[in-house]
Amino acid sequence: MSFLRAEWRKLAIANYVVDESVLNKYLPAGTELDLWNGKCYVSLVGFMFVNTKLLGVKIPFHSNFEEVNLRFYVKRFDKDEWKRGVVFVKEIVPKPALTFVANTVYKENYETMSMEHSWSEENDLRTIEYKWKKSGKWNSIKVQASLDSFEMEANSETEFITEHYWGYAKVNDIKTNEYEVTHPKWEAYEVKNYEIDIDFGAVYGNEFSFLNKEEPASVMLAEGSEITVEGKTKIRAQ
Repeated sequence: MSFLRAEWRKLAIANYVVDESVLNKYLPAGTELDLWNGKCYVSLVGFMFVNTKLLGVKIPFHSNFEEVNLRFYVKRFDKDEWKRGVVFVKEIVPKPALTFVANTVYKENYETMSMEHSWSEENDLRTIEYKWKKSGKWNSIKVQASLDSFEMEANSETEFITEHYWGYAKVNDIKTNEYEVTHPKWEAYEVKNYEIDIDFGAVYGNEFSFLNKEEPASVMLAEGSEITVEGKTKIRAQ
């Protein structure tokens, strides 16, 4: 049985090119950075969890909720193949029970904050916004996109960002938690406008404060789908 089943919907994604050295301390043992055309990306991702079930059970008041995370991309060579995955710098959710389970079971870095979201369709535009409150300040990512979706082009930047099917969490300098995330290939929407208002230093630490002055290399909106998160495996660096 899958550890978690849910839908991830309306993923607003802002991608930034960073120096690889920024991520050294977050890199789990046994993995290496996965680059896109020689560039190292971190992504800010806001989305909705919908119809969430833990070990097949719907938890009251924890079925539908927002998440915003900051993540980067890694790969791991295992049994003659590369596994492409993500590492989360921090994941923000509005429910403390979610934070407790994720941090305890998977050794992730979740933090509980007040959160809001809005979805609307008007004048041929789809508007998606996610907000979260840190130290009294609301942070937000807002994307306006087409109403109609399209299939992601093979080997495109959008496919690279969304087609990583493993999660890795650093336990210590020699141990890493690995877990599989399953979902079909997503469709995306054409982004027309975006607004990002975030104090990256306050939310993610001083080493990411430089992103306050950076424009994202790209902004995307993916529809999402049903997903599963499988049980973890602990791996040890060779």
